[in-house]
Amino acid sequence: MADLRVGIIGLGMMGRHHARVARELDGVQLVAVADAYGDPHGVAGDLPLCGSVDELIAQGIDMAVCAVPTGLHEEVGLALAAAGVHTMVEKPIASTIEGGVKLAEAFEEAGLVGAVGHIERFNPALQSLRSRIENGDLGDVYQVATRRQGPFPSRIADVGVVKDLGTHDIDLTAWLAQSPYKSVSARTSTRSGRPHEDMVSASCQLANGVITSHLVNWLSPMKERLTVVTGEMGAFVADTLTADLTFYENGTIDTEWEAVSNFRGVSEGNITRLALTKREPLKAEHEAFRDAVLGKRNDVVTMREGLNTLRVAEAMIESSRTGQMVDVTA
Repeated sequence: MADLRVGIIGLGMMGRHHARVARELDGVQLVAVADAYGDPHGVAGDLPLCGSVDELIAQGIDMAVCAVPTGLHEEVGLALAAAGVHTMVEKPIASTIEGGVKLAEAFEEAGLVGAVGHIERFNPALQSLRSRIENGDLGDVYQVATRRQGPFPSRIADVGVVKDLGTHDIDLTAWLAQSPYKSVSARTSTRSGRPHEDMVSASCQLANGVITSHLVNWLSPMKERLTVVTGEMGAFVADTLTADLTFYENGTIDTEWEAVSNFRGVSEGNITRLALTKREPLKAEHEAFRDAVLGKRNDVVTMREGLNTLRVAEAMIESSRTGQMVDVTA
């Protein structure tokens, strides 16, 4: 079978990495790249450098990665769907819910693979964590808490921290707990002088009863990417910067120190840092996209899932504006 012909549009910070991985991937041939503003990172090499999505489509591509700014996702994605090109759009799916609906419907009606690049699902620590939760290693899940903090990235121009960073945590939380969000309460602040929020603190509940909390900001000098899942048998801590997963087990030995024993609801048990095979998440994501196009498996983040994530992100922004809890039940 001939290799799938892939094109990439958007050659910024993420686009250059997509191009690198596409060049390394078996069964895929990177045949052209596109960006209306040129090629600042020298991605194209000897490949055709197109100036628009129409020029890219004219190269005869089977699949595409759309890494343009969020505000252009709808326009570019709809053009690719109309041309019959399987597409993975970088997260978030679109800048508006209406745009996300149009994209999801366009790819569904065309019978094409439409995926959203929520890369955290492919982080080794979170993939292992999900399989261990499914295996019952944690028992009933009570809470998912995430912290995603770091300095402001100059690459972001058209969205705030909720849609850029927060969508990672919304997607991975619903995926880990295997439940959609039910309600959202959030507070945001704008400290950097931009029109969009740069910090959010959210408390939410999933449809299955799991409670969640999310702290996301661009205002921290330390970079942190942590997911803590607490259940009846202990807690898993996933660090997606290092792809480390640690299990804090509930203890079975009584604590004799009375003051401490009375304070803690559970006793401390063994702490185990789990050995993982650490593959690059972006490569795993591209493999999943390729295999979905080939019909071998379907574990991409679908556009419907990406749309649900965007709905929760919009609910966080609305809640912060009104000061009220927002129901996001579909």
